[in-house]
Order: sequence, then C-alpha cells, then structure tokens
Amino acid sequence: MRDPNKPLSTREAILEATSRALATVGYKKMKIEDLAREAGIGKGSVYLHFSSKEDIALAHIDRIISHLRNQLDEIEKSGRPAAERLEQMMKARVMERFDSVQSYPVGLGEMLVVVRDRLLERRQRYFEIEASILARVIAEGTANGEFAVDDPAEAANAIVDATNSLLPFNLSPREIGERDSVERRLGLIVALLIDGLRYRCQ
Repeated sequence: MRDPNKPLSTREAILEATSRALATVGYKKMKIEDLAREAGIGKGSVYLHFSSKEDIALAHIDRIISHLRNQLDEIEKSGRPAAERLEQMMKARVMERFDSVQSYPVGLGEMLVVVRDRLLERRQRYFEIEASILARVIAEGTANGEFAVDDPAEAANAIVDATNSLLPFNLSPREIGERDSVERRLGLIVALLIDGLRYRCQ
C-alpha cells in the first residue's frame, strides 16, 4: 500500500489522475491535457512517461495488478494454513481487481475496447504469475496433508480459469455494480475449489 505521506512520482500522479478521470468522464472523454493539469504538470511531460492514452490505460491496469501481486505475496508469507491462504488468494485476485474498477463500469468498457488486443497479451503473463504463487501454496498444503494434489501447477491453473469468470473483464456494467452478488458467487466457487483439493484427504 502506498504511503500517503510520501509524494507521488510524476508517473504515479498521472495514473492517479487517470483513475479519477475514468470514474468521472470515462475513457472516451479522458484527455491527456486534463490528466496533465490534474497531475500538476505540462501536457508534454505526460509524453515523457507514456506515448499515448492507450499506454496510460495499460499502465493503469498494470498498476492494479502490481498491487494485487503484493497482496498475494503478503498472504503467501503470512504463515497461516495453506487452505486459508489459498482461499484468501482466490478472493483477492477477483475482488482486488473488482474494487479497483467498480467506480467506472462504463469507463472500463470503453477502455477495454481500445486496449483489448494488447491487454490479452498482458493478461496471460498476469495469470501465469498468479498461478505460480497459488501453486506454491497448493504444494505446501499437499506436503502437510491439507490437500491431495498430484500436480500443484495444474491445479493452480484450473483455479485461475475457474475464478476468471468473475474478473471485471468478463462482467457486464450491471454486474460490476453488484458487488455483493459477485462476492457471494465467488465464495461459492472458492468453497467448491477448496473442497475439491481436499477430496482425497477425506
């Protein structure tokens, strides 16, 4: 989590302005000059960090994922039982993304249309890294008898596939406005997945 007492870098200030613009005017109406003004810099300075509005949007998404990875790392290192950590991780990988974009469901849709092709390439890397973290916890749980899994990496990839259905990229603007419903559906999926990992331990 960012220290609120530490001044933002120029890049971070631009991305903070981007988040607010997506929530208030949406991607289509978001202008470089407005981001620059809100960040307290000249328009030309934006282009020292980003080559286009599309690059800003992708960096904004990368930033969300970076925060998520930090959260997953903290959960992994917490020392709690593997099943508890895995449950928290599954919920975090959905809800961290969800909460980061819930204030701009329309702006999100506009942005995804423009960045879709480049985002799909990035998403694969995001998911591979997240799966590797999940796999380590599954392997720990298997080693200590919490789970019965032959291939932790394969199980982790299946978990990623199963929970991806609730990521914002796959939700309608109406669904993005229904946090309680998404959280409830996620809880059911997570419970089923944890039970599946434990099945042969019964």
